[in-house]
Amino acid sequence: MELKHLNLTVEEIAPTRDFLLDYFDFEMKTEQGSNPEVLVSPEGFILTLMQGKDVTYPKTFHIGFPQPDTSDVDRIHERIKADGFKVPSPKQTPHGYTFYVKTPGNFMIEVLSH
Repeated sequence: MELKHLNLTVEEIAPTRDFLLDYFDFEMKTEQGSNPEVLVSPEGFILTLMQGKDVTYPKTFHIGFPQPDTSDVDRIHERIKADGFKVPSPKQTPHGYTFYVKTPGNFMIEVLSH
């Protein structure tokens, strides 16, 4: 069985949606401004963004976007950093070459290559 759908609640959908569209190649499947907004990745993963209030995620909560190789991780990292997001440099860990970035929706994304 493969996980193919996730619903995330965020306080502001628009900046979170734009972040995901800009850096992770999602495509809109609903109209902007709807609640919820549905995004689909090129691989068919369905990510729903729902607006809520006082949204908090546990400190270690994150979603991951595995990349084919380390150069893809570096490319995404450089784009995010150039756009002003605070993001640590990628590093090699036991599970891959990786970095984490906090989204406008206040949850973490891990970008990695195995």
